[in-house]
Amino acid sequence: MNRTCILLVVCLAASAVVAQPAAVDVPVTRVVLFSSGVGYFEHTGQIEGEAVTQLMFKTDQINDVLKSMIVMDSSDTGGVTSVNYASREPLWRALQSFGVDLSTEPDLAELLNQLRGAEVVVLAPKEIKGKILKVEEVVQIDTDTGLEIYKYKLDLVTEEGIKSLSMESIQNIELIDKKLAGELNKALAVLLTSRDTERKPVDITFSGEGQREVRIGYVIETPVWKTSYRLDLTGDEPRLQGWAIVENTSDVDWTGVQLSLVSGRPISFVQDLYTPLYVPRPIVEPELYASLRPQTYAEGMFQEDEEMSIEIDKADRGRLMMVPEAPARPPMGGAGAADFFAEEDTHVGLYGMQSVAQAGQVGELFRFDIAKPVELPRRTSAMLPLIDTEIDAEMVSIYNASVMPRNPLNGAILKNDTGMDMLGGPITVLDDGMYAGDASIDHLAEGDKRLISYAVDLDVLVDSTSKSSSDITAVKIVRGTLIVTRKTVTTQEYKIENKTDDERILIVEHPYDQSQKLVKPEKFEELTDKWYRFRKVVPAGEEASLEVATERVQDQAIGILSYDINSLLWYVENGEIDKGVREALATAIQLRQKVAQLNGELADLNREKAELVKDQDRLRKDLSSVGRDSPLGQRYMTKLNEQEDRFEKIDVSVEEINSAIKAAEEELVNYLNELNVG
Repeated sequence: MNRTCILLVVCLAASAVVAQPAAVDVPVTRVVLFSSGVGYFEHTGQIEGEAVTQLMFKTDQINDVLKSMIVMDSSDTGGVTSVNYASREPLWRALQSFGVDLSTEPDLAELLNQLRGAEVVVLAPKEIKGKILKVEEVVQIDTDTGLEIYKYKLDLVTEEGIKSLSMESIQNIELIDKKLAGELNKALAVLLTSRDTERKPVDITFSGEGQREVRIGYVIETPVWKTSYRLDLTGDEPRLQGWAIVENTSDVDWTGVQLSLVSGRPISFVQDLYTPLYVPRPIVEPELYASLRPQTYAEGMFQEDEEMSIEIDKADRGRLMMVPEAPARPPMGGAGAADFFAEEDTHVGLYGMQSVAQAGQVGELFRFDIAKPVELPRRTSAMLPLIDTEIDAEMVSIYNASVMPRNPLNGAILKNDTGMDMLGGPITVLDDGMYAGDASIDHLAEGDKRLISYAVDLDVLVDSTSKSSSDITAVKIVRGTLIVTRKTVTTQEYKIENKTDDERILIVEHPYDQSQKLVKPEKFEELTDKWYRFRKVVPAGEEASLEVATERVQDQAIGILSYDINSLLWYVENGEIDKGVREALATAIQLRQKVAQLNGELADLNREKAELVKDQDRLRKDLSSVGRDSPLGQRYMTKLNEQEDRFEKIDVSVEEINSAIKAAEEELVNYLNELNVG
């Protein structure tokens, strides 16, 4: 029984040195490339006793390796001891962990201040032994320029006393404390290794006895494998040839590798498992009773015989008492973790080339297994044959007015009867032994059909014209709203001229609108989310036509109370509209005209009143200049009195008309609210 171990083991960079097992090479023997941009790599090999194998990965691949690595040892007594890799702790944190902190990129003076108290031997130029007291900054004034010059001095505590040495005179500083010197060297080593961002080793250690087989598998990002096709339409039996384009971008040669290519898009993501994570923790300050201040107390609120109760809010109590249970830990590994790749696969496929792919379903994916072992050196690519078989292909011409208004395109209807799925890719088309053009195809499942086009058909001309007509099919009134139903018919005529000596099958793509109904012809060849497809056979040297008619029925809601009266009169005079609707609409128009007439009369009175106000202002100014007792002043007074009489009559008329307007509007609204005709 095999043991399956899924290990994610983080080992400290400064681990203790132990006796190393024998180093062995476990080569890659199987590769499964997915069209979603990931690949499964499987290493298989023989080991004996305790052994370690080292795999090299790019730094950005480590997360995928940690997420997906599967390690198996076929021995019942053997197993996997550890999977070790260099830690990716943030550089600043790693540098701060040493006795000498280089995280802030200190200069020499700052570094020596960090080493205060350390015993050193300084060559300046004589050898002086002592302990670092500090590095001090000294400011001097240049006598020539008057500028400040900053210099540094190293203060040492020696057996003879404190000595101050100019930093400029120091040639060498040696740390006596070997442990401290080691910390500095380790920090420098971390700085050095942090620059190696390209490749990281992963060591897998096996323990056990005797010779046995081990297997290592993992998923990492890989280039998407691509497909390209060759379609030969010569003769009565078209033939399709398909190739897979594969890149080996790894740092190892593929020698005798069993290669599988999987179409489909399994969900895959990257999660950062390589960088150490630190959870921020709260800072709790200890209570310092020694520094308490003197307390003062207010007067008591309760007597000895009184009971004081404190209520805890139920919501707060609930928050305090409700502690969520820890989620159950998911099982690690299991014998089923590698079921997809653990067993040998048997497939029945199509053979046509010297090296051919076998096809088969894997869950919701479709897999091509390359029958012969693949030899592909690192950093190289290869074209591998997938399909070489006859295919059902019908030659047609494809017309779409939005693509080319005058000519169709040469094309074909492909039916995938190859026994396997066809991934999307370019197609080079050959006809009569010559290059005919290029096409492109999306993913084509087994048994499905698909159109392709590869050249302009210059021997067929198409003239496309359109016309439309709109008729009112129904009119009704519902609670003051005129609802007009119109049917619009759009007709597109395609006149086709075949100038060749051969019969042409034309596929016409006509725009599809789900709001329109197809009237003519009754049937279509195919329907997509954008196009109707119609088939039209055009005899050699003849002309033919195809008429496509669609209709759209729409309702237009017109508010009788606000719509233009002249436009409403058009519906009253239209003899095709139901008589009851026309009579009801005519009554509504009369009521609206009555309201409009009254509003017109009211406007005339208001204008007259405004003119009288202006005239009175003028008369009063003239009256003040000539005087009331003058003959002219008497005339002005008489006219003012007459205007005042007219004011009174206008006010009475305005009040009467306002009442009439209100009554007329109520009559109109009540009529429309109760009006349902048609």
